[in-house]
Amino acid sequence: MMQGGVAGAVFGLIQRDLLLTWRRRADIATTLLFFVIVATLFPLGVGPEPAVLRTIAPGVLWIAALLSCFLSLGRLFATDYQDGTLEQMLLTPHPLAALVLGKIAAHWLVSGLPVVVLSPLIGLQFGLSGGAIAILTFSLLLGTPTLSLVGSIGAALTLGIRGGNLLSALLVLPLFVPVLIFGAGAVASSESGMGAEGHLSLLGACVVLAIPFAPWATAAALRIAVE
Repeated sequence: MMQGGVAGAVFGLIQRDLLLTWRRRADIATTLLFFVIVATLFPLGVGPEPAVLRTIAPGVLWIAALLSCFLSLGRLFATDYQDGTLEQMLLTPHPLAALVLGKIAAHWLVSGLPVVVLSPLIGLQFGLSGGAIAILTFSLLLGTPTLSLVGSIGAALTLGIRGGNLLSALLVLPLFVPVLIFGAGAVASSESGMGAEGHLSLLGACVVLAIPFAPWATAAALRIAVE
């Protein structure tokens, strides 16, 4: 019964966050527009050489995805902190880490998943082959949840601090680097004929490790911020 109660609370929190985000559709549009602008400006600056564009495409798209994640992390807990919802979450009988996982899932659905959906279209602009686009999309599907999970720790640690967005970026950026390397490296390895299985396995390992650890660390940081 308790497990059902926790699951119901988590899904209810996801639905609430999705509804609130839908009411602030400009925030979603800003994140997606930022991703598209960053990714599409590189070909204009580098030049139309197809070989160069195919070489830089994985790194460019992954950097654009990482920066768009930074852009949306500041809103992960800020509204709940300001209106008192976060304090109510602390008072509920449900584990705070489970509720935090629900909020992270909602954040990924509105900021990470759209990036994954848009990435094949951006990949075509760089002249990537169908196989490379498939690997790129799958790597983003595996890696962007880790960005949301790890980024939530930085968002919680800097909650309520002036200039918290910049400080959060400085805190979590070193933890984002392995995901960036494995994600971009998967496409590069596939294109060179070495196969992307190793890099994709490492991305999967990152998200498997982050799912139990990140919500617990974020919950601890949120308790400190509220107290």
